[in-house]
Amino acid sequence: MTEQTSYTPPRVWTWDKENGGQFANINRPIAGATHDKDLPVGKHPFQLYSLGTPNGVKVTVMFEELLAAGHADAEYDAWLINISQGDQFGSGFVDVNPNSKIPALLDRSGPEPVRVFESASILFHLAEKFGAFLPASGPARTEVMNWLFWQMGSAPYLGGGFGHFYAYAPEKFEYPINRFAMEVKRQLDVLDRELAHRPFIAGDDYSIADMAIWPWYGQLVLGRAYDAAEFLDAESYTHAMRWARELDARPGVSRGRMVNRVSGELKFQLRERHDASDFETRTQDKLEPSGG
Repeated sequence: MTEQTSYTPPRVWTWDKENGGQFANINRPIAGATHDKDLPVGKHPFQLYSLGTPNGVKVTVMFEELLAAGHADAEYDAWLINISQGDQFGSGFVDVNPNSKIPALLDRSGPEPVRVFESASILFHLAEKFGAFLPASGPARTEVMNWLFWQMGSAPYLGGGFGHFYAYAPEKFEYPINRFAMEVKRQLDVLDRELAHRPFIAGDDYSIADMAIWPWYGQLVLGRAYDAAEFLDAESYTHAMRWARELDARPGVSRGRMVNRVSGELKFQLRERHDASDFETRTQDKLEPSGG
């Protein structure tokens, strides 16, 4: 670690490709495709192009919960988008999501394909389409939407803020880590206080708000993100921890967090999902049993 020095911003910022930490090779200040590459299309009504990051897990959990609830028309193909290799900058992916971020969905259940991007938009689209995990109207619906948008506004402080400076930045500096740790702990306290008097974040019923929040904050307190649970004293948030563990035990959540996953134990990696049987036959421990 080098000694931290004061930084004076230049009059006009310029892009330094060598400065950016672990993800410098995929971060850039311009949009658009870098190469021509069509997206594959499978047999199911929904084509998901994603990776098993927290934002990707939101959507695969939603699909698995829909299927578990008996919505057979929610069958989907989940194609792996390897962001470390720049798949998100292929022309086909950019056509579905001009922002070049996972997840992206093509809904082919109607006469014309509909593109849906941004994880909250995908959750809302599917909830509306199937009439599931989102109240139809009234205060209960508004409360779910409150928490769905809370997550979308809050998680950048966790991922792009705390996670980046604590786990991924090329050097560790006290000020940004402390600044974002304080904010993440405040957010955990918000969740903990709410979950002290309700089973799910929006009330008595499991909803897309839980599906949006759990991959970020549930997995954080369970020790699966940034190796930071002890640092953040996650066990002290007892109500958030109870909620995180209860959701973790749901079959739909257990399956959803395996899809498009490329790290961790091989038995929990289902890199692409095209059929429900893939969970039994296509996990990475079956495909590369030697662990290679």
